[in-house]
Amino acid sequence: MRSQLEKQMQRSELEPLVAMTVKTCPVGNETPLVWAMELAKRVEEMGGGLPSTELAEVVVAQLCFSNNNPSMWKFLHQALSCGLLYPLHVLSLLTSRIIPHRQSQPEAYRLYLELLSIYTFSFIPLGMDSSKKKIAKSIDVALQLSEIYSFQVFELGHAMVLCLFSIIVHLIDSTLDDLGLQMGSKGGACEVNKSEDTQRMDIDFRENQVHKTNEFHELIRRTNSFMCLEVLTKLTDNKRAVGLLRLVHLNIPEKFNGLLRKMEFLEAHRLSPNLKPLSQLLSKLSTNIHRTSVLECQLNKHQLIGAFLDNESCKLASPCHSVAGRFNCWVAFDICMEDAMDGKQFPVTSAIDILKETIITLQVFNGASWQETFLALWLSALRLVQRDRDPSEGPFPHLEARLCVLLSIAPLAIARVFGDNSTFYSSSLTEGTPPMHLNPGCEQSKSSLVLTSRRQGLISSLQALGHYHTLLCPPASVVDASNNAAAKAASFISRAKNVKDGIDVGDYSEVFVKEGGDLRHLIVEACIARNLIDTSVYFWPGYAPASVSESHSSPCQRSPWSTFMDGAPLTDNLVNALIRNPASSLAEIEKLYHIALFGKEDEKLAAAKILCGSSLSRGWNIQEHVIHFALKLLCPPVPPNFTESRSHLVEYMPMLSAVLHSATTIDIAHILSLHGMVPEVAAALMPLCEVFGSLVPSSSLKTSTYNETSTYMVFSLAFLFLMRLWKFYRPPVEHCITGRGGAIGNELTLEYLLLLRNSRIQFSSGDSQGERMSSANLLRSISDGPIYIDSYPKLRAWYCQNRSCIASTLSGLRSGNPIHQVANKILNMIYGRLTRSGTSSDNSSTPSCITTSGPPVTSAEDAGQIPLLPAWVILEAVPFVLDEILTACAYKRLSSRDMTTGLRDLVDFLPASLATIITYFSAEVTRGLWKPVPMNGTDWPSPAATLTSVESEMKEVLAAAGVNVPTASSGF
Repeated sequence: MRSQLEKQMQRSELEPLVAMTVKTCPVGNETPLVWAMELAKRVEEMGGGLPSTELAEVVVAQLCFSNNNPSMWKFLHQALSCGLLYPLHVLSLLTSRIIPHRQSQPEAYRLYLELLSIYTFSFIPLGMDSSKKKIAKSIDVALQLSEIYSFQVFELGHAMVLCLFSIIVHLIDSTLDDLGLQMGSKGGACEVNKSEDTQRMDIDFRENQVHKTNEFHELIRRTNSFMCLEVLTKLTDNKRAVGLLRLVHLNIPEKFNGLLRKMEFLEAHRLSPNLKPLSQLLSKLSTNIHRTSVLECQLNKHQLIGAFLDNESCKLASPCHSVAGRFNCWVAFDICMEDAMDGKQFPVTSAIDILKETIITLQVFNGASWQETFLALWLSALRLVQRDRDPSEGPFPHLEARLCVLLSIAPLAIARVFGDNSTFYSSSLTEGTPPMHLNPGCEQSKSSLVLTSRRQGLISSLQALGHYHTLLCPPASVVDASNNAAAKAASFISRAKNVKDGIDVGDYSEVFVKEGGDLRHLIVEACIARNLIDTSVYFWPGYAPASVSESHSSPCQRSPWSTFMDGAPLTDNLVNALIRNPASSLAEIEKLYHIALFGKEDEKLAAAKILCGSSLSRGWNIQEHVIHFALKLLCPPVPPNFTESRSHLVEYMPMLSAVLHSATTIDIAHILSLHGMVPEVAAALMPLCEVFGSLVPSSSLKTSTYNETSTYMVFSLAFLFLMRLWKFYRPPVEHCITGRGGAIGNELTLEYLLLLRNSRIQFSSGDSQGERMSSANLLRSISDGPIYIDSYPKLRAWYCQNRSCIASTLSGLRSGNPIHQVANKILNMIYGRLTRSGTSSDNSSTPSCITTSGPPVTSAEDAGQIPLLPAWVILEAVPFVLDEILTACAYKRLSSRDMTTGLRDLVDFLPASLATIITYFSAEVTRGLWKPVPMNGTDWPSPAATLTSVESEMKEVLAAAGVNVPTASSGF
């Protein structure tokens, strides 16, 4: 009695509040999301929990039908989406109020069917048992379940089973009535309160006389029967419906048999004029209902429970799981993602397209819902990240690339699954107008329903993801980013409440969250950024951190990106802050791009560093756009009024050096590969190699250190990056087997990369402007024409020479050939310097005598002088230098230690020579012409002095793992 009194008091307080909100909010042009937030705040202030049964009853009472307007339906949709109301409770209230008046309120009936299609199986988790009992009791009262089924409904599970069954029966009865079909007394076993329903129909018929002249209403009424059968078919096709109806069949067989008789009656009359257009839907619906009573649908206890565990932490804990009698396997997601982490595997297409096809294939193969499919995808991506929390050392892609898969590749793949209309909510709930599928068979109607179903599945999967606390724990490097994402949600709620209360928050009010953020917050932000979901997710129960601190900060505490966008100069402090913090909007990246091309000299370098900093590696929400602009920086346009004979690329040398320094890291290179941009990057690097490799360096740039901008350094960065994309990727397995696409054996070729790039450009040229932005579309703005290796003669000459060195030994050139002269200069440079520094071994001959059979160097080319030659000329001579060095070692004129020191000096002089050294030595080792070099302890220091310290460190590591080992000395 006390609880009933409290409920009445809360309803009396909420009724005027809802009425006032309905009147004032549309006048102030406030969105339904703000309404929901305001009412949620008031419910919490009154001590009510969420979801609120009292608020649901008040809202439905207002909607039926004193405030039956589009704004109220929008509000109801938002309230259901953000967990303010319990979906099944609202649907039970609407069922009892709208179905009897469907003739006089056809628009309301249509929108009710839309909600039924979306929210029937949205079983959001409830915390307290008291909330479950309140909801169960309210559903019981609304549908008169206890009276009809002679069963006292106390538990929410009972209410769910009987509620679904009652809704199905109500909809079938209403369809029969709308089509003018009357059953005999045999159908009474399943009739739901027939006398009262008949009385309501009589009232509804009288009301309908007022509206019979309304042609628009008549059009909706004629098509509502079609949509009703559509919704019934969709509901009964769900695996949860199979389990729930099976329970009715086992426990209340007389009621279920009544439903079967109704279906038999419809089947018997499906060739009648009224039912003939609906025969296919009717046949499918009948099959769905009958299958719950046949032997093939025998569900054991574990299978039945499994059908309703989508939101529980035990669901999908392993790659394979059983649901509703099927063995669903999601291990393909894990295989796909691990395959994407293979730093040597070259994908023909992007990981986005591969993952998109995997999503669609597994959803069909497993016969799973979209919620299950997307949840399996998120869990696989989270496991991928957690497997690399503490990566080992080495040149392998690590956490950055794995986070890219979770927060950039997966959302982009889902966006492509959604299709081209991913930015729109197609349901009529958001428009307040009847949906486009009023006409049966309309293709736009089917597309709209599919998109709505997939979007709702994504939302449900993100809600269920909150139960996987272990997987959601962020790695240390992204803890701050997770907290910032959580703070964004808290700030959104705080600002909206302050604005509603009329509080002036100022321009710089911020909400700070020191803890509470997890990887789900980052996933949600990535989905919001790509318009897959909206900000109503911020109001999910428990999503925003409960404890936050708000401050009105000064402008100096603002985000560095806000300061930059306001026009602040790029000082050192600001540049460092922008490099560390990724950009959040496309406008910020566009501004950086224009500064890098057209700004002042010092600003160009800073802007390039910023754009290729954390925005490239961790700007997950806009990463594909950052990659696009980074590639455009590698292909800068010709400056205005440029008249010099040399290439315009030289004018951009500092900027290009900054871009290449950042883009050549292991993780960035792999991120580019994940986005499918390897062919495009290779095509952008080729002109850089051709131009800077042909320049003669000035005397002031004799060395090429990491921080120094020189022609050698820019060439080396571009050349080594190109070699990494070409030499260290394997082609697809099918290309290795068939030899297609220019692949030789198990190696890629530059021709293959260019062919793939050109085919993408050609394919994209036929795309319409409205298509999504793919890698080919992005590169159209950089270069529209095809690119061939013959366009770069220097690169092609080296390419042919390199392949010759791999295929056979060096062919002898006649004495005095220019290549030998260059090789002599290089040998005198590295070993002349070695002799003067006194590092040559005592038992080796003078290194300066290691020369090719060419003329001696002139006085102007003393030993150790740096030759000022184009990089391509030096690379052409490097194989002959290496051949002479190996020959000198074989004849003991040069020690192995001096050889290594000389090679180090050669790499310091021209880092690009490293590629030729690796290629040449690998080929020579394969041929087996050279003897092994002995490690005699003289040329190479003996490791005996460090063995003790190494042993102690190893013992400490093993002891930490609980393994105790004796010292090495005690074992002998």
